[in-house]
Amino acid sequence: MQSNTETVCRYMKERLKDVATTQHDRCCIFKVHDQLRNVNEKSYQPEIMAIGPYHHGHQSLQWMEPHKLRYMNSLLQWKRVSLEKLVNAIMEQESHLREYYAETINLDQTKFTEMVVLDGCFIIELVRKFNMAELRDKDDPIFKMDWILSSLQRDLILFENQLPFPVLCKLFDLIEAPNQHHRLIYLLFGFVSDLFPGFGYGQKPNQISGENVKHLLELIHKWWMPIMPPAKPTWPQSKKGRFYSSASQLTENGVKLRRSEEAKQIISQFNIEFRRGVLWIPTLTIEDRTESVLRNLMAYEQYYSSKDLLPHQYFVTNYVKFFSSLIDSPRDVEILRRYGVIENWLGGSEEVYNMFREINKSTTYPKTACSSCYDVVSERVNAHCNTSLKGRIARLRRSCLFTTIITESVISI
Repeated sequence: MQSNTETVCRYMKERLKDVATTQHDRCCIFKVHDQLRNVNEKSYQPEIMAIGPYHHGHQSLQWMEPHKLRYMNSLLQWKRVSLEKLVNAIMEQESHLREYYAETINLDQTKFTEMVVLDGCFIIELVRKFNMAELRDKDDPIFKMDWILSSLQRDLILFENQLPFPVLCKLFDLIEAPNQHHRLIYLLFGFVSDLFPGFGYGQKPNQISGENVKHLLELIHKWWMPIMPPAKPTWPQSKKGRFYSSASQLTENGVKLRRSEEAKQIISQFNIEFRRGVLWIPTLTIEDRTESVLRNLMAYEQYYSSKDLLPHQYFVTNYVKFFSSLIDSPRDVEILRRYGVIENWLGGSEEVYNMFREINKSTTYPKTACSSCYDVVSERVNAHCNTSLKGRIARLRRSCLFTTIITESVISI
């Protein structure tokens, strides 16, 4: 019995030692939990390319591996950079880089370093070629077939498909020039900008420092973030978040829907305002990749605690929640499309309605005094609907309809 106890204790002490040496504060690249993944697994899965360890080696993603090697060879020849320098720079940080991943990486030092160098150099060479056409080979399939480029843009921003950003910075130092990270950020933004489902961004590339960025998805989140947090609502905590929700209900209550481009006052895609009876919303373009982009930005927000993100920094989650409240039926999609608030490239109104019906499932919202950056907008819309003549008429019409239904039911009984 004593021998068995000693064996168990020794085994547990070894495991506890591993826990003690793990730097949990550095974990920033996660696998999406099953509750979120099961709602729409495809949104979190790479289509053609694995970056980093979570999808490394998957059979369906092997098609891109020869292209990674070809881009590495192109980079080494064009820039005359030493492969040894690139490998040494990453190998020196190998144990530190592993700590960015929340999951255990089952790759030895050699395989892990090879993967990181190859993936990092591919990203850098890809964005260089995208922004500088003279660097491309005329027979490069990535730039000859639009569907490949479209899938690569999407795959690069997936939450599970990330490299630590210091990897890209270090490799770029050796490939281009030291401390030119603003140039790297500019190239990255140029490559992924087609993904964004609207116009206007919170910050310009030269306003963002790469020093505190953990990975590309976080960089995009910083880029898209509205610059100023909104004012807090004045309504009581018990009424927070109530909204005359759908587009059809809003129009019935006298609210006018307009796209912000008409007023030429777009600060950011997320700058939704209510002024003098008009709800101004920047146009949201919805296409095949939109759901995946929004879901992965929302996943990023889900994995950061309230100490890391302030309430207004959950802006993607709150934006999607706001749009979901506007869309309660395919008819609401048509109303928003008619007023230019939505550009629907996805298909019929039913597809857009279904997307927003599902996208909030298994999503947790921050439990703070001002949990949504659109609470002030909702408060002003509510006040307008409660006091406007059309709002009173709409409520009276609903009340009369309800009375009629009840009366007819009683008579039929």
